[in-house]
Formats: sequence, C-alpha cells, structure tokens
Amino acid sequence: MAKRKAKQVIRVAELFAGVGGFRLGLERASNGPVRFEVVFSNQWEPAKRKQHASEVYVARFGAQHHSNQDIATVAAKEIADHDLLVGGFPCQDYSVASTLKNSHGLQGKKGVLWWQIHRILTEKKKKPAYLLLENVDRLLGSPVGQRGRDLAVMLRSLDQLGYAVEWRVINAAEYGMPQRRRRVFLLGYHKSTDRYKSLRKSIPSDWITLDGTMAQAFPAEPDGPMVQFSIALGLDELTREFGERKGRTPFKNAGVMVDGVVFTGPVEAAFHGEMARLGDHLLPHDQVPAEYFIPKKDLPAWKYLKGAKSEARSSANGHRYAYSEGAMVFPDPLDRPSRTIITGEGGRGASRFKHVVCPDGKRYRRLTPIELERLNMFPDDHTAGVSDTWRAFFMGNALVVGVVERIGRALGAAIAG
Repeated sequence: MAKRKAKQVIRVAELFAGVGGFRLGLERASNGPVRFEVVFSNQWEPAKRKQHASEVYVARFGAQHHSNQDIATVAAKEIADHDLLVGGFPCQDYSVASTLKNSHGLQGKKGVLWWQIHRILTEKKKKPAYLLLENVDRLLGSPVGQRGRDLAVMLRSLDQLGYAVEWRVINAAEYGMPQRRRRVFLLGYHKSTDRYKSLRKSIPSDWITLDGTMAQAFPAEPDGPMVQFSIALGLDELTREFGERKGRTPFKNAGVMVDGVVFTGPVEAAFHGEMARLGDHLLPHDQVPAEYFIPKKDLPAWKYLKGAKSEARSSANGHRYAYSEGAMVFPDPLDRPSRTIITGEGGRGASRFKHVVCPDGKRYRRLTPIELERLNMFPDDHTAGVSDTWRAFFMGNALVVGVVERIGRALGAAIAG
C-alpha cells in the first residue's frame, strides 16, 4: 500500500491577533492539501492594564509562541521565520514623510501599525512567501482629501518589498455566511513564489474573476469596466500627490497590483447557495439570561432610537440645526443574515445600532455573547472568561472566520498545485 503523502506545512505569523479569528479560519482550512501552523502570534492593546484579548487568545490556543507586548518593541529576529504573515490592522493614517529609515519619518502616530508590518517584512532576511491582510473597506477610499492614497502607499510599499498583491472586498453574507460584514482582504505573493509568477503572466481581468486565489475562494462576475494606472513613484511623492483634488477613489472592490501597476474593476458575488438566517443562530429562549430581555418600560427608548427622525437640535455652542435619519428595521429580521456587529453591542442601554430580536413575537431582547460569536462563525463560548461587554467588543472587532477559512483553502490548493 502506497504511503500517504505528508501534508505541506505553512508556518504562520499572526499579528494584531485579537481573539484568534485568523488562526481559527486557517486551522479549519488545514484539512485541505496543506496544514497551517501558527509559529508566532502577537496581541497587545495599548494603554490597557488588563490585556483581555491576549488572555482569551492564550486560554484558547496556549501561550506557546505568543507575544503580549507592543509589536514595535519586538525585533524581527525574535519573530520565527514564517511562510504566511496574517493580520487585521486598524485603518488609520498610512502616509509617509521623506524617509522610512526610522519611525521619525512617519506621519501620523496611529499609522505606525501598518508600518510595523512594513518593518518586519523589511528586516526579515527570509521574507514570508505570502501575506493575508484584512481591513475595513473604507481603506479603498481613505483619506477624504486624497481618495485612495492610503491603499496606494501600502501597495507600492509591498511592491518595493518584492510582492504582487490581489485584493477583494468581501461581504460575508453574500457567500452564505450569517453576517452582513464587508471587509477588504489583501493577498500578497512574494516574487520567489510560483503564484507571483502566475499572476505576473496572467490577464488581470481573468485573474480577478477566474484564476486568482480570491476568485477561487469567492466566485465573482465583472460588474463594470476595469481601469489601469501606475503607482510606481517614491512613497513620499505618492503620499503628496496620489488622489489629490479627486472626488472618488480609483480603487474598485477587486484588483491586482504587479510591478507598480494597478488593474482594478468592480465585481459582484456569484454565489448560488442558500443565504444564512439570523434566526438559525439564536439560542432557545430558556437558555437566554434574563438580563438580555428588554423590560417593557424601556421599549419606547429603543423604538425612538431605531425610528425615523426629523427634528431641531442644538450643538454645545448653541447652534441650532435640523437633524434627520431614516428608520431601522425593529426588531432585526430573523429570515436573513444579521447586520454588522459593532463593538458597542454590549450593555443594557438602548441603542440605535445594537441588535434586537423578538423570536416569539412577544419578548424583545438583545443578542448574547454566544450568538454574537456564532454570527462571526466562532465556536460557542470562545470568548468566555471576561465580561459580556468585553465579549461583545471582541466580536465587533473580529472578522468572519469562514471568510479566512475559504481563502486559506484556496491558497492551500494553489500552493499544493
């Protein structure tokens, strides 16, 4: 009997790990042709005495290879060599000044998180073959004054480090997952990989909709023309000039960047399976703690906040202005995917943006931590051990695990050939 071929191991470094959404997705993708193994993880929340997310991460995955310190203080040589670097970093200020030689050359203190990824990739003698990065979809159009500049700077900096990149804005609900959560995923290939060479030789439109890793993971159809433009400038020049005085970002919801040239166009999901339903992810009423049910006396406050408004208001300095907003569906419908979970889902106070359900048609209630976990495709009680408010906060910051799983499977298949 022929020996079973050993799986190829893809070593993973997980930055800005949160409570481990990337790790969960890649572990679930490991029953394919490759196995993903985390060899380094980092989670550190600045200005917080209690590191709740890191504690949850360690409780679920163990302390081995885990770092709970400011990533800026972690030398690249202390990070184990890896094949795939992953992370969901804050969408802040990615602009640069005239040099990247040290942190003093960066504009915008909050932007250092992206530049920490850049630093690690720069300093690593053996650069990872693949990158998988996640962000809010407004990255494609930020900042307001120079639409698309931030993504242009990121793509060009990766180009200079030897990577080609494809990206896609993915709404998890459009592919049968239980939450309407839109995020942009960037997948990078180092020039040493076969995947880089394949992308470089491809017809960009075919890669985006047929042959690329994202297209394999999330089938899509063209939804408009594709445009091409160069970002092959110095990072300081790109920072000053890209998108200046232009009202719209040139970056569409799908695209590739190779050799400093961007090809991008709009696509729409081509999914023909069943859509998920919020109602299928709820606990039975008898398993819901009493504090999640909204007292009848509090319902008017909830209905007011969820309702349409057109009223006069005053600012702190006494300026009067007209305020209006549309109504939100109340309660949340059970026969479709949920709305996007926000970090403020926790707590009993009435809110326009928190989810409210009424499964029995009588009693209104908020969602429990387990239900929020399910909507992000985490295991039940993954975040147990901290307060319910923190658990809700984690899920508001998390990604939908199933998205990473599907990308991991497609990437693994491409790597295995």
